[in-house]
Amino acid sequence: MKNVTIYTGNLCGFCSAAKRLLKQKNVNFTEFNIHNDTSKRAEMMQKSNGGRTVPQIFIGDLHVGGCDDLYDLERANKLDALLAG
Repeated sequence: MKNVTIYTGNLCGFCSAAKRLLKQKNVNFTEFNIHNDTSKRAEMMQKSNGGRTVPQIFIGDLHVGGCDDLYDLERANKLDALLAG
């Protein structure tokens, strides 16, 4: 399974929803809270080509986007294949 990274923020419902879906799929992920570690905000923006909102989700080196994008992949039955590599 590919490494999953999610950049989150405090009190973010979309972040919670994205993490909930990943947990339901038994996906281990690395989480960086950009409010608790401000250096991660710049890293997130650089990796996502300027993405300023959270969550920003990466599967391997692929920038998936945000929560809605993650759920769109799930509804299209494409998420499992991306996670598997």
